[in-house]
Amino acid sequence: MSDAHTRRVQAQFGGSAAAYVASGGHAGGDDLERLLAWGRACRPGRALDVATGGGHTALALAAIAREVVAFDLTEPMLRVARDFIRSRGAANVAFAAGDVDALPFRDGAFDAVTCRIAAHHFANVGTAVRQVHRVLRPGGSFLLQDILGHDDPDANAFITNVEKRRDPSHVRSYRAAEWKAFLRAAGLTVIDDAVVRKERVWDEWTGRARMTVEARRELEAFVRQAPERCRAAFDFKLTDDAIASFTDRMLLLRADRD
Repeated sequence: MSDAHTRRVQAQFGGSAAAYVASGGHAGGDDLERLLAWGRACRPGRALDVATGGGHTALALAAIAREVVAFDLTEPMLRVARDFIRSRGAANVAFAAGDVDALPFRDGAFDAVTCRIAAHHFANVGTAVRQVHRVLRPGGSFLLQDILGHDDPDANAFITNVEKRRDPSHVRSYRAAEWKAFLRAAGLTVIDDAVVRKERVWDEWTGRARMTVEARRELEAFVRQAPERCRAAFDFKLTDDAIASFTDRMLLLRADRD
């Protein structure tokens, strides 16, 4: 990851760390339950949660793995994740800071690696996936969740613009075929996949990003001026004076190391 992008991510999330612990969309849902079901099937002894954020996935993993390492680029995020996880009584979670492009772990160190709602911030997904492959033991599982890129180019360009206006550290969301190509190229075989819908409540979603009043006003104007079919692709709900919500599709993949 370039120094400039690293600083962009750290600036975006360092000040928002507590809001991610409080985020209901990150704390649970059908998406996390699906990842956990796959995780239980793996019976991991040692698991790594990449880009742990508020620590919800690492906490859930702690109930099914002997040891979990919660890993994140942003030190303030790690601190609030540590406080949150320890407040829930999980004593088998360790914490490490660093870049997903150069994971500081030995080859084959983990039985399972998770990455949930984070990879759209990675500057080089191919490099990140190769690192995940390296730290997985043969037969180990990569459990991935991220925003699913839209197959329609106009709708995809629209939502990418929305995401970047809200969060400058957003890079892009990938289509299922693109993710499967990344995984295959790294030596990971897709075993299972699913798509779930996740509603974004507008005030909470924009508030968590600490947008200025002016930036939020400009974003809302951009959404209102967009073609109706682009808004409809993400089920934007608008009133005369507010945006209520929209809905993302989340791609979930289980891919095993060959």
